[in-house]
Amino acid sequence: MIILYGLTTCNTVKKARLWFDDHQIEYKFHDIRSAGLPLELLKQFAARLDDWQVLVNRKGMTWRKLSPEQQQLCVEIDTALPLIAQNRTLMKRPVIDNGAILLVGFDTRKYEKTLL
Repeated sequence: MIILYGLTTCNTVKKARLWFDDHQIEYKFHDIRSAGLPLELLKQFAARLDDWQVLVNRKGMTWRKLSPEQQQLCVEIDTALPLIAQNRTLMKRPVIDNGAILLVGFDTRKYEKTLL
């Protein structure tokens, strides 16, 4: 079962959900705002990625609202992941987990190559 982690109101997540629906791919949606984003889950994500820093959304409003000191915390995994767990919208979205592969962000080419 594919799990799509994101926010209901996020435009990028909406695009991903539409892509899944258009390709008739079943998935479970996990809203990180209402259902949570545990630190342990973030640690699992980070362990499965070649570069854990792709989890940090440096383009969003949450990032811009962080102090320079808080932004600096995102350099090291041990301080970045707890900050993301506290500020869920700091996670780049969506995160797609099909059990074997973890994809971060919306990229139709990666989706087609990996999920079709």
